[in-house]
Amino acid sequence: MEADAPKVHSVSVSPSGDIMEGSSVTLTCSGEANPAATYTWYKENVNFKSPSKEPQLVFSSIQSSDSGKYYCKAENELGRRTAGYISIKVKYRPKTSIASVSPSGEIVEGTSVTLTCSSDANPAAKYTWYKEHQTLIQTPEAIYHFTSISLNDSGIYYCKSKNEYGEINSTFVHIDVLYGPKPPSVSVSPSAEIVEGSSVTLTCSSDAKPAANYTWYKENEDSPKASGQMFTITDIRAEHSGNYYCEAQNRRGRHNSTLHPIVVASSIGAGSITSIFLVIILAVILLSAFLFIRRKKSLKQTTERPDNKAQLNMRSVCDNPPAAAQRKPAEEQDDVYYASVSFSKSQEDPLYSNIGLAGSKNEEEEEEDSVEYTVVNVKSVSSSSELRSREAVEDSCVLYSTVTKKPGV
Repeated sequence: MEADAPKVHSVSVSPSGDIMEGSSVTLTCSGEANPAATYTWYKENVNFKSPSKEPQLVFSSIQSSDSGKYYCKAENELGRRTAGYISIKVKYRPKTSIASVSPSGEIVEGTSVTLTCSSDANPAAKYTWYKEHQTLIQTPEAIYHFTSISLNDSGIYYCKSKNEYGEINSTFVHIDVLYGPKPPSVSVSPSAEIVEGSSVTLTCSSDAKPAANYTWYKENEDSPKASGQMFTITDIRAEHSGNYYCEAQNRRGRHNSTLHPIVVASSIGAGSITSIFLVIILAVILLSAFLFIRRKKSLKQTTERPDNKAQLNMRSVCDNPPAAAQRKPAEEQDDVYYASVSFSKSQEDPLYSNIGLAGSKNEEEEEEDSVEYTVVNVKSVSSSSELRSREAVEDSCVLYSTVTKKPGV
């Protein structure tokens, strides 16, 4: 074989299919040379391996960083030749996945916000976005966009990068949406009636980010009454009555609560309460006694009421007795029936009842068994001994009662 400069035909790679990261790969520079040539390997025009008698470039565990364009140069004392380029593309699973947010400063409610996922993978990865382990969207794009972010969008986000060789989750990114105070609410303690001299605490609450500062006002007054979430009035008085409200504010805005009325009732001492209680008990006792006496008197009057079927005609014959009574024959006096006479302390003079039956004597005898008498109760203040002594003197002053029986009774 004649001496000649090297003749390089081509550069080949083995294996010929997809080159996976971590696998063994061999590049071979094919050619002829006499005398034997030395071989030098280059990557992207940079010397990759020093000259060697071996025409192979071996990667025992190729890495993604080994991807690129390679060629070889053969050289002997008669000359040098360069082979053509061969491209090496190493396949690998996603190596890194990083989530980022823009803008990177404070995120204010209502603004536009963009999340971006970055990953190193071959082939390119597809992305899935999550919010606190809940899937939001799967997309080949690495971007998740909020056109007008709200406080409900606050939370922890991350993305997952995946290709046919593997997957990896990104780092976490925390979104904290800032917003002005929402309408505050006011509560009062105690919630029952507010009594003069007691202590009352008003509490203001508002949802805000960052946390709100609170100022208390009374309606129609310009100067604040207090600052802080709680406003306490000790030894409350009538002049404290009125409508109160709180103002919640932070660097993103401010908001007032609705008016909350405070009404202070007059206090009643323990001694006054006891006196009222005793008066009520005394009134109940007196009322019970009155009803008892009234009932007893009513029962007594019922037992003393005369028969309503008889007509009782009372007339006084003390001073001027009727002429008919004076002219009454003595024999007819036997036909007079007297009723019982009773005395009480309220009447000094005795009352007598003369009972005469209407109709003839014969009829009286026939109907004697059906005669009805009346009982006259005479009340007297004097005692029984005084009564007997006065009867002898005042016998001429008698009150008579004539009872006429109705026919058919």
